[in-house]
Amino acid sequence: MPLSKTEKDTITKEYQVHVSDTGSPEVQVALLTTRINQLIDHLKSHKHDEASRRGLLKLVGQRRRHLAYLSRKDQLRYKQLIERLGLRK
Repeated sequence: MPLSKTEKDTITKEYQVHVSDTGSPEVQVALLTTRINQLIDHLKSHKHDEASRRGLLKLVGQRRRHLAYLSRKDQLRYKQLIERLGLRK
């Protein structure tokens, strides 16, 4: 189930770098993390849902690539984002 418009708006406002920012790595990683957490909860109750598991793995890979990009470009922003989201390095 995709994120609702209001959920996306609140996450975007919380992690945006400037007023009209919707595509910075921080916003994208935060949206992906929220979606990943939703899929993890779904898979706890639906253990045999392989299609959702595959989607989860794709999202995790996408988030990993965004984080690697941010790590290369700005190490300080990367560390701050990891702390805010509670992710492991």
